[in-house]
Amino acid sequence: MAAYTQPIYVAMITFIFLAIVIFVPWLIYTYRKYGYLPLSTTLIIFSFVFYFITALFLVLLPLPESRNTCITQQPGTQHYSLMPFRFIADIFANSGIVLSQPATYALLVKQPAFYQAFFNFLLLLPFGVYLRYFFQQKKYWKKALGFTFALTLFYEITQVTGIYGIYNCAYRIFDVDDLMLNTVGGVLGFFIAPAILALFPSKESINAKAERLMALDDVRALPVLIALLIDVFIIDFVSQLSTAFVESNIVIIFLIKSLFCFIVFFIIPLVWNGHTIGSKIMRFRYDSKISDSDTRKRMFKRFVAIYLTYFTFFVLSVFGDMNLQIGSPYYELKVFLALGTGLLNILLIVVLFFHVLLVAFGKGKRRFYFDEASDLHTTRK
Repeated sequence: MAAYTQPIYVAMITFIFLAIVIFVPWLIYTYRKYGYLPLSTTLIIFSFVFYFITALFLVLLPLPESRNTCITQQPGTQHYSLMPFRFIADIFANSGIVLSQPATYALLVKQPAFYQAFFNFLLLLPFGVYLRYFFQQKKYWKKALGFTFALTLFYEITQVTGIYGIYNCAYRIFDVDDLMLNTVGGVLGFFIAPAILALFPSKESINAKAERLMALDDVRALPVLIALLIDVFIIDFVSQLSTAFVESNIVIIFLIKSLFCFIVFFIIPLVWNGHTIGSKIMRFRYDSKISDSDTRKRMFKRFVAIYLTYFTFFVLSVFGDMNLQIGSPYYELKVFLALGTGLLNILLIVVLFFHVLLVAFGKGKRRFYFDEASDLHTTRK
C-alpha cells in the first residue's frame, strides 16, 4: 500500500502550499463574479485541485533514483502492452478459482491484478464527477468521454516516455487496459455525479443569490478588505521600486510612501469616479450619495484615516529603532521608549485584528473604521 499512500502524502503537502498561493486570487475571482464567497464552490474547486495533484502523483510516483533507468532493465524490455482485457487473464491466473464452485469466486478480490485494475478504474471516477459539475447536463457525456480519454492518454504517454525524456527509459509501461479502465471509470463518474452533487447547492442557486446581492447593491466586508490590501500592496511595491535604484534613507522612503498613499487613496478615486485600483478590481466604488463636492471631502477623510494608521506605525518604528550607546545619558530613556513603543505596536495590531474580525463577521452591521470615519458608501452601480 505504500505505493499508494506515499503519493497521496506528497500530494497533500504540495496542495497545502499551492492552496496558500491561489487562495487570494480565488477570493478576488469569486467576489468579482458572485459578490460573495460560495463555500460549496470553493470546496469543490479546491478539492478538484487536490484530486488532480493526487491522481498525477499516483501515476508518476515513486520516481526512479537515477535518470539512467535503462541500466536497471533487461535488454529488450517491453514498455507497452497493447492486448486489451489482459487484466482479466492476469486476475484468473493462479487464483485457484473453480468456475463450478461459486465459493471460490471470493478469491478474485485477493489477487494483486484485481487491485491494480480496480484502482485504475477508480482513478478517474472522481474526474467524471467534477466534469459533470462543470458541464451540468447529461447530454455532454461525449465531451466527458473525450476529456477522460485524453487525460488517461496523457498519463500513459508521460509514463512510457520517461516523463518526456527526463528518464532515458520508461519506468512504467503503456497499458491499453489502463486506458480502458480509466476511461470507463471517468464516464461512470459522470453519470453517477448527480447523487453526489445533490449534497451541494446548484449553480443556479448560487447565481440567483449573486443576482439578489447585485440588486440590493450589497458589498460585503471581505471584498472591501481585499481591495484595501491590493491598494496597500501596490503602494508598497511602487515605493520599493522607486527607491531601488537611488540612495535613500528612512525619511525619503516615508515621504515617497506618503506621496503614493495620497495618489492611490485620494487622487485616483477623484479622477476615476470613486474607484481605487483595488476597488476597481473588486468591482465596486465609493460614493457619498449626495454630491460630487461632498464625495471629494469624504474621500479625503478616508485617505486621512488610512494614512494616520500608517503614520502611527511609522512613528512607533522610528522610536523603537533608535540606537544609543550604553554610556549615553539618554540610554535608559531609550529602553523605556523601545519597550513602550513595542507594547503600543502590539496593542495597535491586536486592535486592528479584532476590528477586522468584527467587521468581517458582523453580517453588515459594522464598517471598517476608515469608511465609518468618512461616511462613504460602497456601491456596485
